[in-house]
Amino acid sequence: MPQAERVPATWAVDASAKDASAGSPALSLKSSDANLPFTFSFEAVRPNIFRTTFTSDTHPLPPHPSVPRAKTDLGGANVTVSSPSASASKEFQVKIGDVTAKVDWSESTPLLSIQLGDEAPLHQDVPHRSYVVNGDGVAHYSRYQRGTLHVGLGEKAAPMNLSGRRFQLSATDSFGYDVYRTDPLYKNIPLLINATPKGCVAIYSTSHSRGEYSIGAEMDGMWGHYRVYRQDFGGLEEYVIVGKTIKDIVTSYAALAGNPLLVPRWAFGYLSGGMKYSMLDDPPAGESLLELARKMKEHDIPCSAYQMSSGYTVAEQPPKTRNVFTWNRHRFPDPEGFMKEYRELGMRIIANVKPYVLANHPEYKKLKDAGALFIDSHTKTTAITRLWSAGGGESGEGGHIDFTSAAGYQWWVDGIKKLKEEGVECMWNDNNEYTVTDDGWQCALDNPELVVPEGLKGRPEIGLWGRAMHTELHGKASHDAMLAVEPDARPFVLTRSATAGTMRYACSTWSGDNITSWEGMKGANALSLGAGMCLMHCYGHDIGGFEGPQPSPELLLRWVQLGCYSPRFAINCFKTGNDNSIGDVIEPWMYPQITHLVRKAIKRRYAMIPYIYSLALESHQSAIPPQRWTGWGYEADPEVWTKPITDGETQYWLGDSLLVGGVYEPGVSKGRVYLPKASEEDEGYLNLNAPYQYFEAGQWVDIDAEWHGAGIPILAKVGTAMPIGKDVQVLSPGEKSNPGNLPQDDYRAVEVFPPQGDAKGKWFETTWYEDDGYTVAEKNKVSAYKISYTSTGSEVKVKFARDESSGFVPPWKNLTVVLPAGDVRTVSAEASVKDLGRDEQGRRRFELN
Repeated sequence: MPQAERVPATWAVDASAKDASAGSPALSLKSSDANLPFTFSFEAVRPNIFRTTFTSDTHPLPPHPSVPRAKTDLGGANVTVSSPSASASKEFQVKIGDVTAKVDWSESTPLLSIQLGDEAPLHQDVPHRSYVVNGDGVAHYSRYQRGTLHVGLGEKAAPMNLSGRRFQLSATDSFGYDVYRTDPLYKNIPLLINATPKGCVAIYSTSHSRGEYSIGAEMDGMWGHYRVYRQDFGGLEEYVIVGKTIKDIVTSYAALAGNPLLVPRWAFGYLSGGMKYSMLDDPPAGESLLELARKMKEHDIPCSAYQMSSGYTVAEQPPKTRNVFTWNRHRFPDPEGFMKEYRELGMRIIANVKPYVLANHPEYKKLKDAGALFIDSHTKTTAITRLWSAGGGESGEGGHIDFTSAAGYQWWVDGIKKLKEEGVECMWNDNNEYTVTDDGWQCALDNPELVVPEGLKGRPEIGLWGRAMHTELHGKASHDAMLAVEPDARPFVLTRSATAGTMRYACSTWSGDNITSWEGMKGANALSLGAGMCLMHCYGHDIGGFEGPQPSPELLLRWVQLGCYSPRFAINCFKTGNDNSIGDVIEPWMYPQITHLVRKAIKRRYAMIPYIYSLALESHQSAIPPQRWTGWGYEADPEVWTKPITDGETQYWLGDSLLVGGVYEPGVSKGRVYLPKASEEDEGYLNLNAPYQYFEAGQWVDIDAEWHGAGIPILAKVGTAMPIGKDVQVLSPGEKSNPGNLPQDDYRAVEVFPPQGDAKGKWFETTWYEDDGYTVAEKNKVSAYKISYTSTGSEVKVKFARDESSGFVPPWKNLTVVLPAGDVRTVSAEASVKDLGRDEQGRRRFELN
């Protein structure tokens, strides 16, 4: 990356700025440097969120920011402003509650510092070099706090802690990547969180431009230890967020970017995939996929959907390239009939769609003539690039859809509508990283969905607008098209690439084309935790690995068992070792000696959907990720701030109830897990696998985890509870038809995890949420269910309350309370209680009427 840094100097208050009134929690400065006429602004937009800008006419604000510009709303907070007087004072201070922000421009550059309470500043800019011009872009230098935790940036290589490393802010098709080394991956979300036991601060840039973040990876004897955000194009708009915990940061960031979207309830089941099936000509792909659905039933493995790769779009005649919005009529003679029959077998279709056309696409000329593709600024004609066309690594010439063009955007919307009408129930926005090779390519900027700021109509370069903007608009086009066809149903868009704005339209994503290895399985946990902090909450991985060799029976089972405890559970692959065009697949029954254990894990996944889905509803309502770092909520425990916990590779929380461990080497029969401690009153943990021990909090433990026996370590937090349902695919209550004759969701139980003995009058409480699993969020009704319990040495006393004032009433009527395995106590309640005996695990069950 070229470096051409210049520092605007000699700053003064801009008295003409609209926010220059005395007492306003905002400041505008202007540089008198005639060669660098930049402005700097600072303002409080929330009690713990501040916005800074660093711009000029040549370096404008991001023209299409990834989050809408936030309006100031301090909510009646007590605000104290110390403004500079007419004297020589060059410091501005805003104090809101226990947050103090200062801007000092007494030297050569504005310096921002922010502190929480009386602690040392959480954020400090680097003197003389804080905000600088860097060629066509800008850079922001701030102090690097060594020995602290840095997380975020959307999706970055493991470990979770980003400290001391350098990352590209871009996205690429990283097929078969190394989870510990490859950079960039698929997402571009420049949200960096610095977390310490005494407080947290995050910096977020709204630009879609490419760039770089050096997080203490470089230092200089004069400048000291610093971190630097470099943005390739345009001016800077940043939000600085302050909080006591990472939870404070994430929920505050969501107030800017929007809470995660709701996913249809069926999407939390097992999602099958594999490129092989849709690439087959003999037997045709449609017949092969129907046979796959029948095999799922034969093996008694519930499966909710199939991720149909782009093989269905491959041309029947050479060149056999992938042409989006077309069907190979040999492989699928009757697409609508095929999808109807698939639904009758209990499975849905997720269809792969790619935002580009090769030159031999039937509608390439039409799109070219309509201005739906980028323009090459050198030739002044349609830009041409190489795009993935057939097998692994194979390419052809063509162009990306320019989603700033009215013609390109509408063409995409029309194509998605047709697929939806034919029966596709999820659009899989794939290959949408927009790996364009020239920042000078020009956008049309005539899409009415796009607001073009005055003065920028003559600056259409994709570098300034940011190629990642097209990933966002791609998501919006698919989302809006699905909604137009079925206005009451929540649109389901699965996206491979993402920006902050993309996730307002695409409700799910995954870590892309990973590779089969023990290290890949382990490192993927770190990606999940970082993604969750950046609001990618229905997130997961291709279980077993997308590329590379087939997993061994041991690795496959370990990965399935781990994947069942993540928000998104999918097995999808393209094993190119034997056939570069068709590839091989991972099937849950591929190793007969472990099929029964794979089935057991997947059925447990389905039984847990009420719990996992409740976490998704909480995510939509409050932005709290379902999958969380071990230290989430346990910040007072010093151990969570040390390795390996800060690496995020070996364990995590799934909600408040389950602490999930794993085994990440072959031949290992124990899993090592740290049990975080919240306080001295912490009740500890319960091993959910035999021998079902209770453990005190605040210690490392070795859990029996024989790979063909107990499985991976899963511990329950004592005092919590987990709602469960049937261990098969059920009909979501809001669905209007049932072509697959799925059973009703009319069974609900709750697994409780009481203390081993007398709770001494202490009551524990858990609330979960349910809705119809289908209705679009704006019309959705959510009901709440609360289970409370206490215990003695002989019984567990429970209370149960249902709040269905929303109007949603689920199909289940009674609730079954399930005690831990080996717990011989009885259950009592104010309502009548019926002893249902023991289940297959020997757990006592009691039904509340």
